[in-house]
Amino acid sequence: MALTRNVRQISRMKSKISRIPKPFDRSEIERQEFAEAILRELPRDGSVEVKPGLTLFRVSAPTEPVYGVSESCFCVIAQGAKHVMLGEDRLRYDPNHYLISTVGLPIISQIDVASPKEPYLGLRLVLDPAVVTSTMVESGFAQRQNDSVKAIAVSKLDSDLLNACLRLLRLLQLPEQYRVLGPLVIREIIYRLLTGEQGHRMRHLATIGGHAHRMVRAVRKLREDFAKPLRIEEVAREIGMSVSGFHAHFKAVTAMSPFNFRRNSAFRRRGGSCSPKVSMRPRQAFMSVTTTLRTSAASTNAILAILLSATSSTCES
Repeated sequence: MALTRNVRQISRMKSKISRIPKPFDRSEIERQEFAEAILRELPRDGSVEVKPGLTLFRVSAPTEPVYGVSESCFCVIAQGAKHVMLGEDRLRYDPNHYLISTVGLPIISQIDVASPKEPYLGLRLVLDPAVVTSTMVESGFAQRQNDSVKAIAVSKLDSDLLNACLRLLRLLQLPEQYRVLGPLVIREIIYRLLTGEQGHRMRHLATIGGHAHRMVRAVRKLREDFAKPLRIEEVAREIGMSVSGFHAHFKAVTAMSPFNFRRNSAFRRRGGSCSPKVSMRPRQAFMSVTTTLRTSAASTNAILAILLSATSSTCES
C-alpha cells in the first residue's frame, strides 16, 4: 500500500511539473525575427547592400565552392550554414556562431545548408578600423602588441550580440532613425566583439604598428604587381621586420607562406569564372592549384578555368 501511495504521489508531482511554463527563450524568438527581417528585405534570392557596409544575403540551395578574397567584416547567419576555407583551415558557422575576418585573404566559401523552404539568410557588416579604434579608446581598452593570430575565426554568438544585430535590422524600417541610431548600434556591436572571445582579433584590426597592421601592409604589397619578381627581403624591410619574423607572423595570420599567398592571388587575378557544374572539395582545390605550377601553359589555363573565379569578395555571412 505504501509503495502504491508513493507511486501516486510521484505521478502527481510529475503532472504538476509538466504544467509549469517553460522559461522564456529570448534568443530563439529573436533569431526568428532576425530571419524574418532579412526575408522582408530580400523577397527572392540574391544580396543587397541595404546601408553602406551592411549587406544581406539570401540563397535557396547549397552552393558550389566560391573562390575570392575576404575583407575585414563581421558575419552572422540567421538561417542555414556555410563554411570558409583559409589555407588548410576549415571554419564552419551557423545561426549559433559568427565569423570575423580582419585581413583581405584568398579564401574559399561554400553554403552547406539551404533550401527553398528554409533559405540561407546572412548578414555581413564591414569592420571599419577607424571605428574599431575609436571604440577601443572610448572604452579604455589598451592597444597592446599581441602575438599574431589568424585573420579569420568563428565564435559562439551570444544573446546580447544577436540582439544588437536584430535592432540594427529593425532600424532599416525607420530610415530617419537609422541615420542617427544605426552608427550607435554598430559601435555597440563592435564593443561587444571587443569584449567577447574575438576581442584580441579585433584589437589586432585596430592596433597601429602591431604585427597585424604590418601583415595588412604586407598583404597589400604582395597583391600590388604580379609582373614584378617577389623579393621577400624587400617586403620584410619595408614593414620593419626580419625575414624569418615576417615569414612566421605572415603564416600565423594568413595560414600560408608569402610565396603561396602571392601565387594564389595571382591565379585569381588571371583566372576566369568557375563553372557551376564542377564540384571539388576545397582542400583538393588548393592542392590542384599547386599542381598547376608543374603543368604546361595550356593545361594550366584549363585547370584555372575550373578552379578560379573572378569574385572580388566572398566574406559573406
